[in-house]
Amino acid sequence: METGKEISVAASDLCFGCGQNNPCGLKLKFDWDGKVVKSEFTPTELHQGWKGIIHGGILTTLLDEAMAYAAYYEEVAGVTATMEIKLKRPALIGQPLIITAWVTRKERRFAETEARLTFRDGTVITEAKATQYISSKTIIFSSEGGKPNSNTQ
Repeated sequence: METGKEISVAASDLCFGCGQNNPCGLKLKFDWDGKVVKSEFTPTELHQGWKGIIHGGILTTLLDEAMAYAAYYEEVAGVTATMEIKLKRPALIGQPLIITAWVTRKERRFAETEARLTFRDGTVITEAKATQYISSKTIIFSSEGGKPNSNTQ
């Protein structure tokens, strides 16, 4: 990837996290309450690292995707520049996971986000903080189905 040039950020139906046309993707869908995005995901044996335990990279992807969506709903299009993860306990195959994320700060060139992955009972599995580099192109969600569209600012 070249550096020093502005990048375009646009939604893709083949995104590993949310792309509905990616045959090996997670197919996440997020709800927005005006401040927080939320989704649910139940991992299968295809998502494991050690036998029966969900791979940490999958858990990280869930958090990263949620934080990107929180930023999108705040009309910020960007890419993750830094990310800090705290893995608190393992998640197992077949356990439904709740993913939530929100924007904590927006600046001209960066946005800060946080996310949490829990079991349905609220037990925290992982937490994350990220800084996202903001592109000059932003993603606007339409009122019909909440599907993102790319627009230049």
